[in-house]
Formats: sequence, C-alpha cells, structure tokens
Amino acid sequence: MKTEWEERLGQAAYLGRSCSSRQKSGIPHQGYETTLQAFENSRKRLGLEYIDLYLIHWPARGKYLEAWRAFEKLYREGYVRAIGVCNCHEQHLNAIMQNYETTPMVNQVELHPLLSQERLRAFCRDNGIQIEAWAPLIRGQLNIPLLWELGRKYGKTPAQIILRWDLQHGFVTIPKSVHDSRIRENADIFDFELAEEDMRAIDALNRNARWGPDPDNFNF
Repeated sequence: MKTEWEERLGQAAYLGRSCSSRQKSGIPHQGYETTLQAFENSRKRLGLEYIDLYLIHWPARGKYLEAWRAFEKLYREGYVRAIGVCNCHEQHLNAIMQNYETTPMVNQVELHPLLSQERLRAFCRDNGIQIEAWAPLIRGQLNIPLLWELGRKYGKTPAQIILRWDLQHGFVTIPKSVHDSRIRENADIFDFELAEEDMRAIDALNRNARWGPDPDNFNF
C-alpha cells in the first residue's frame, strides 16, 4: 500500500512542483544505514531526484540520533530540501542539537486547543523550528461550546475556528479528510480573523489532553 501511494505522490510532484513531496522515516527504518536505505527505496518509488521534507516519525530510543546523522548526510548531499522530526519534546530536540550541526527545521506534533503545547512551542520558536500540528481537529471531538459560540460569531464551523487559530499562531496545520466538502471547508479560513480575546479564550481550553501516544511514555 505504501508503495502505491508513494508512486502516486511522486507522479503528482513531478507534474507540478507546487505539490510538495513529504516523507517520514518510520521506527523500523531508524538507525544510520537502515535510514539511508529506506530513503533511497522511497525516492526510487517516488521517481524524484529530491524530496522536499523528510521527517523522523518517532524519537525511538537508541535509534533516532543515528537516523538524524543519516538525515544530515541526505540534506548535505541535496537529496532532501528540509529535514525535521515528529513527536519530539525538548529533551529529544536538545539531544539532536547538542550532537549534530543541523537543527530540525520542522517538529510535527499533536497540537490542538486541548493540547496547546505552549512550552514546546516556545522552545521551537526560540530555536527556529517550525511547528506542524497533527490531529489539529481533535480527531473530530468538536463538541466544545466555545468553538460553536465562536462559529456563530464568525459564520464558520468549529473546525474552521480551530484551523484559523492554528494559522494565527503560526502553525503549519495538516487536517485529514477524504471528503471533498470537508477539504474545501478546511481551506476556507482566509476571509476572517479571530479577535485577540477569542484567541486567548481558545488558548484557555488547554487540558494537556492527548489523543495519540505520549512520546515520553510510548513502547517503541
């Protein structure tokens, strides 16, 4: 299945470079040599000379630092335009920054109004690391009165309110949908702006509530 979508993504990226090619190195492929081989296999399936963004999927203990060494090599040699990580906390990022020359350019983490990750966001901002939010729509758990209230105020859906909150905070956000109407809805967030008091109200929803695994307490 992965082979099939990599081939399709490669075809789309080849036809128009506005379609970025983004890949993740999974846990089984972490380590120096295995990362290099996994990358080359993916690149061939994609049919591309280079990949726009390559991410370490999880900070697997004893593996992700060696994976980052391979990432640096690929970046230096021009096979990847940008390299980053997923699900990394401050200690993971510090370990990379203390041991290698290249700071991750992206950190993709679970981030939404119920898990706002303020401390991690500040750390990334101070170190020039772009935050990318996965599960930004709380896995569809949108029955939150404030979001509906703001939706009525701005004439938008709760999902659009969250995505606008992401945008105004400077996050890259990647909502998932397979429905055309939802995809269009998710993109329709550029004709309004949340007031500062409404941004603060959404910030205050934080409960440190995760829907995905905790990177510090996950059996890799």
